[in-house]
Amino acid sequence: MIAIGPLEPADRTTWQELFEGYNTFYERTLPAETYDEKWQAFQANENIHALCARADDKVVGITHFFKHPSTSGPDVCYLQDLFTAPEARGRGVGRALIEAVTDWAKQQNCCRVYWHTSEWNDTARKLYDQIAEKTPFVHYRIVL
Repeated sequence: MIAIGPLEPADRTTWQELFEGYNTFYERTLPAETYDEKWQAFQANENIHALCARADDKVVGITHFFKHPSTSGPDVCYLQDLFTAPEARGRGVGRALIEAVTDWAKQQNCCRVYWHTSEWNDTARKLYDQIAEKTPFVHYRIVL
């Protein structure tokens, strides 16, 4: 059984291992102070939020998300990061985390939840194609 809930102080090491796995998957390396800063922000639970999935009392998945204004309607929720431990994949962890973020967004009166993934992330896209609408938007960025 999968239980979704907040990250507890004792989850710090496992959370960082999972978040490092997520960043490695996307070929990013973050400095140690970024992990420290984001952990503190998630513990404060004010501007950015985190949930974890537990199976057998072990954290096996994480998600990070936040609410922001929209110029065309009510606030929206951006699901920024989602990662499941390799040994827990295929057990509904990702789906449960997305459902929990969606429930949170409804409670916050958001009108939608959205996220991005890499075109080559076939495993995740199999799930996303089942539970969400793929939009026609193309993502651009300027790195500063």
